[in-house]
Amino acid sequence: MSIVRITTVVFKSQQVADTMAQSYQSNAVKDFPTAEQLISIQSEGNTLIAVSIYGSQQAMDDADAARDKRMANPDIISMTAVVGTVGLNHIN
Repeated sequence: MSIVRITTVVFKSQQVADTMAQSYQSNAVKDFPTAEQLISIQSEGNTLIAVSIYGSQQAMDDADAARDKRMANPDIISMTAVVGTVGLNHIN
């Protein structure tokens, strides 16, 4: 069963969020090769949400070093994450 991590990050400004959104879009596939699916959402100006789906807990654990590097950004005001199992992943 697949594992999902939803991470919400609030940055100091919309400008920082814009820069980080662009960086994630350019680098996430390379930085998180064990992910089955990556979704990036920019909400409310300075808030970014990342949805990452992994095939196993081990695959998610393997991505932690790259995630920790991104989360070390001093421009982050707050970060929350939720981890759970995927119940439905429908794509038309």
